[in-house]
Amino acid sequence: MMIQKYSKRVLISDVTLRDGNHAVSHGITEDNIRKYTGWADSAGADWVEVGHGNGLGASSFHIGKAVVSDEIALTSARSSLKRASLSVHVMPGIASIGRDINRAIEMGVDIFRIASHCTEANTTLRYLEYVREQERHAVGVLMMSHMTSPIEFLKEAKLMQEAGAEAIMLMDSAGALLPVEINERFKILQDALDIPAGIHAHNNLGCAIANTLVAVEAGARIVDACIAGFGAGAGNAQIELLIPLLYDSKFIDFEGFKYFEVAEKALESFVITPVSNSLTIATGRAGLFSGYLKPIQRIAKEFNISPFKLIDELGRRKVVAGQEDMVIEVAKFIAQSVLK
Repeated sequence: MMIQKYSKRVLISDVTLRDGNHAVSHGITEDNIRKYTGWADSAGADWVEVGHGNGLGASSFHIGKAVVSDEIALTSARSSLKRASLSVHVMPGIASIGRDINRAIEMGVDIFRIASHCTEANTTLRYLEYVREQERHAVGVLMMSHMTSPIEFLKEAKLMQEAGAEAIMLMDSAGALLPVEINERFKILQDALDIPAGIHAHNNLGCAIANTLVAVEAGARIVDACIAGFGAGAGNAQIELLIPLLYDSKFIDFEGFKYFEVAEKALESFVITPVSNSLTIATGRAGLFSGYLKPIQRIAKEFNISPFKLIDELGRRKVVAGQEDMVIEVAKFIAQSVLK
């Protein structure tokens, strides 16, 4: 299901089973997937995204092994979805067309969200084109969007649009943007793109709901959210809170009471409510990918160094998603500097 740019209607994209995987070290099980996709489908989600936190093909010792394979995750989700579309996150270089995209198509994936760092849209173009050639929906995703200017972000979004993207997602992967910055970016996108834009907000600075609402008021027509805010770092926009607010503003046509029930069941089974604390605030201020929080905590303890020093140095070096090896490298650097 896609949406028109100038529609009043906002599309609800539930990314609990993908972004939430970061929060449990990619430990979401087949049973969790089968049950949650059914709950989200009946509660009114338009899209349900499933997979390893870093997307298709990402399960590895380097990035983190998932407890279920992509094949099991997608077939389990597909069997439970009756109305909502099944989406996946795809990062070129981690996922391949031949191995991962084609297999996902065979398993019934409807929407491929092709993602890159906010200045590297060129890496996604062939993937976007291929997905459209296969008559599947293609969405361009620009991650770590705080790391470039609104005008440069627009240039990257236009590249994706020209390659066939049917929508563009602005990902505030570090939870580093403030409402005024979100408003500026979406007003520019609304004026200059021919396709709808959407927002994926993290809560490191406590702005996930506010940023999502500001984006919608400025023209965003797709919103990512997670049950109970479940997600990497400080978590994402909280879906059971967001839906009633969007309903009150007449951007959606259902009140979302069923999502209150989904939240209760999910919290009893596998969801951990994210906590905003000094570490998540520090990563947001440093502009670090929210998925790095757990590795930072583990590696700082292993090297007996301050996690805040590690966060500060990683931020200074502008480390981005996909550079997991840099966490250990920087930790070693700090530990050796302390010894000197």
